Amino acid sequence: MVHAFDSLQAELCGARTDQGKGGTVLRLCFTAEDLLQVTFADEPAPMVELTVAIAALQRSDPLFTLWRQRTLHALPRSTRPLLELVPATAKGPLFLDPLSRGFDDGLDQVLSAPTPFIRTELRRVHAASRRPLPWTRLLADRDREAWQILEHAVRSTHAGILTPSWDRIRAGFDAERAWRVQLLAGQGIRATLASLAPGARWLGTTLEFDSTDDVEITLNGQGITLLPSVFWTGRPLVGRYDQPTFLLYPAVTPLPLLDDPTTNALAALLGRTRATILEQLTRPRTTTDLARQLDLAKSSVSEHTKALRAAHLTTAHRDGKTVWHSCTPMGLGLLTGSAGSTKS
Repeated sequence: MVHAFDSLQAELCGARTDQGKGGTVLRLCFTAEDLLQVTFADEPAPMVELTVAIAALQRSDPLFTLWRQRTLHALPRSTRPLLELVPATAKGPLFLDPLSRGFDDGLDQVLSAPTPFIRTELRRVHAASRRPLPWTRLLADRDREAWQILEHAVRSTHAGILTPSWDRIRAGFDAERAWRVQLLAGQGIRATLASLAPGARWLGTTLEFDSTDDVEITLNGQGITLLPSVFWTGRPLVGRYDQPTFLLYPAVTPLPLLDDPTTNALAALLGRTRATILEQLTRPRTTTDLARQLDLAKSSVSEHTKALRAAHLTTAHRDGKTVWHSCTPMGLGLLTGSAGSTKS
C-alpha cells in the first residue's frame, strides 16, 4: 500500500541514521505554512483501505486473528492476485491505492496510472519480495488479460471485504476524526500529530516516528492530509500519488473492535472504564496517553492498569522514565471473543 517514501514524487531531504534512538525513523519536515495546512480526510479512501486490508490478511496481528481466518475462508480465488501483489508491509505498489473519494473513481485511477510509474513500482516491489511474481511483469507491459485479472481481483476484494463492513469502517473513521478534531481544539496541532503513534516526538519543526525505513520528507509548504485506517495497526506510513501527501495511521479502534458484540459483556465483567482502557491497549500506550485520551486522572489510570495487570490482561514495560502498557494474549482474546473458546 502506501510507502514511507515515493522515489518518483516524494522529495527526500536525505536519509540519516537516527542518532537519538539508534533505529530507523520516518521524519516529516514541517514549515509554519505546512502546519497551517494539516487537514483531515473527509472520508475513508476505498482503494487505500482495500490494499491495507489485503496487507492485514497477511500480518500476524493477534487482534485480527479471527477476522483474518473468517475473511480468508470467505474470499473467492479471484482475489489471490492481490494477495500476491500487496505485501504484508503495505508498502506498494503505489499505483494500487490512490487517495480517491470513491471506489469507482479509485479504480479508474488505478487502470489509467502512467506506465512508467507502474513499471517503477513493480520493479521496487519485486526487489523487496523474495517471491517470484512473473505475472506482474505482464502488468508492466500493459498486457490486456493481466489487467483484466487485476481489475477482477480488485472488484472481488472490494465486494468481499469492504462492502460488507463499510458502515463499520465509516463509523470508526468518523469517530476517530471527531476525537482528533477535539484534541486539536484542546491541545493544538503539535500535540495532535504527536499522538498519532506511540513514541512520536518533535525535534523543532520535524516530527519523528519510529519506522521500518530511515527517510526524511520535506513537505515544502504543501501540508499533509491525515488518513486513519481501521485495518492498519503498524507504524505510520506516508503516501503521495500525483496528489497532496497523506499520512496513514492506525485508528484508535481497529475494525475487530467496532460494534463487537463482546464489548458490552466485557464492560459488565470489568467495568466500563477498565474495558475501555483494555480496548485502548491493543496498541502500546503510556499512562499519560490513556489519561489524556479518556479524560481521567493519571492516578485513576494507574489504579485501573494495575488491576488489569493483576488479572493478566495487560502487561507493562519501562523505557527510561516512561511505562508502556499493552494487552496480553488473554486480554486480546477477551476483546475479540476468542478467549476460552472450545470445540465440542
